[in-house]
Amino acid sequence: MARQEYQTRLQELRNDILYMSELVAEQLRTGLDALDEKDERLARKVIEGDDEINSLYLDLESDCIGLIALQQPVAGDLRFIASSFKIITDLERIGDLATNLAGYALDAEREAYPEVDIRQIGDATVEMIEQAMEAYANEDTETCYAIAERDDEIDAMCQAASETVVRSLLETDGFEEEAAVEQAFQDVSRLFLTIRDLERVGDHAVNIAARTLYMAEQDDELLY
Repeated sequence: MARQEYQTRLQELRNDILYMSELVAEQLRTGLDALDEKDERLARKVIEGDDEINSLYLDLESDCIGLIALQQPVAGDLRFIASSFKIITDLERIGDLATNLAGYALDAEREAYPEVDIRQIGDATVEMIEQAMEAYANEDTETCYAIAERDDEIDAMCQAASETVVRSLLETDGFEEEAAVEQAFQDVSRLFLTIRDLERVGDHAVNIAARTLYMAEQDDELLY
């Protein structure tokens, strides 16, 4: 393969991964909308859209393997391909977490614990993903560090949300009927799972930033 064609394929790989990230971010936004609005149509849209994410992931995985096997890249090119391979894995898992949110939306029958602002946490994680991918596109190492710092904010928001739910339960006088106990259990379980999944989205954004930093400067500080 001619050098120019090889460089073109590397750029195409980057562009395709950025496209995948746009799809994943949109899936996450729609999942949050479905959860916020208890909208079955939006939830189904996210669940059905996961197939496209998975298919694109497999295609990009094949591209990465092909470039390594056929071109035997070294130095910066090898770091770019290896980091890209890791990043698409994080993106695919974020897509799975968006599907989880859609599933929670289908199960939710009412607004439980409205004092917990799930949308605020979710929007913050979407911004982290977009910033991480912009850093990947531009090899912006400063933004990589900023994303790692922002993850601490997400963790704090998730912790505060969980504590709000627990405090509300402790302040409840009790449930008169078994059905009310079961409903409360389902509400709390679903909310804790939602908080956990959004925290994981933030973790995946940090992974993307860490791989980008390593790709750009061979710096593994954020990998551990």
